[in-house]
Amino acid sequence: MIYSVIAVALAVAGGGDRNRALEAAIEAVVAKSGAESVSVVLRDVATGREALVRPDVSYHPASTFKLCVMMEVYHQAGLKRLRLDEALPVRNSFKSIADGSAYSLAAADDADADLYKRIGQAVAIRDLVERMITRSSNLATNLLIERVGAESVTTYMKTLGAEGLVVRRGVEDGKAYERGLNNAATPAGLARILTLLAERRVKSAGEMVGILKRQQHNEGVPAGLPAGVKVAHKTGWIDRIYHDAAIVYPAGRKPYVLVVMTRGLDESRDAPRLVSDISRLVYDRTIR
Repeated sequence: MIYSVIAVALAVAGGGDRNRALEAAIEAVVAKSGAESVSVVLRDVATGREALVRPDVSYHPASTFKLCVMMEVYHQAGLKRLRLDEALPVRNSFKSIADGSAYSLAAADDADADLYKRIGQAVAIRDLVERMITRSSNLATNLLIERVGAESVTTYMKTLGAEGLVVRRGVEDGKAYERGLNNAATPAGLARILTLLAERRVKSAGEMVGILKRQQHNEGVPAGLPAGVKVAHKTGWIDRIYHDAAIVYPAGRKPYVLVVMTRGLDESRDAPRLVSDISRLVYDRTIR
């Protein structure tokens, strides 16, 4: 069904520009999905090719903002403001940015419940970053944001030219959420920082890409690719929101960046399936 829709979209494009043909094919798949909003950015490091579908729409980033936090951690490490081997005490009490009141995280709602067993111990920043990215640990994220500062994360994203990436707070700050004090991201912004990592244009890019390659949640972009294709990526999901921001490494060529952000589909099934379908389409039209 999906590929019959794609064939129609490509035919309508009438043999025009490859980018427009790919964008039309993506739009056709999205139209069939019933999603409220879907945005896609493709940037091919090998050829400079781009395909853009609503790249500047702002979304709740879910856990994709953890990519920004990781980059600021490494940025501050490069400036000697922290050491990656520095140990932070693990605790589960944080201050709301809304009114300064205390709140805590629920282990049952965290993809990395194991870290809660280490409350009262000290864990290296390097290990917390690994957990934040590969397991999407919320507790590790909040500890790291406290250490580097949410405002510093946003400032660094702007310095990198990644407009639309805003980090205001950690995870599960309910009072801030109620007041609309949320993080935000655009596909274009996420694609910008991933491109910088793919092109090794920021310090320690290789180490950060290595962490992203160890991602344990692979139901989105990687699921649409042939076996053996390596992917460095960060997923994010909350109620009816699902995103995947990826660097894809096809064999024998430079990588491409693919960011897909969705709103309005079941984040546990329909949205990841849509992202994997788009990933397959992009791979087929970019590599094959």
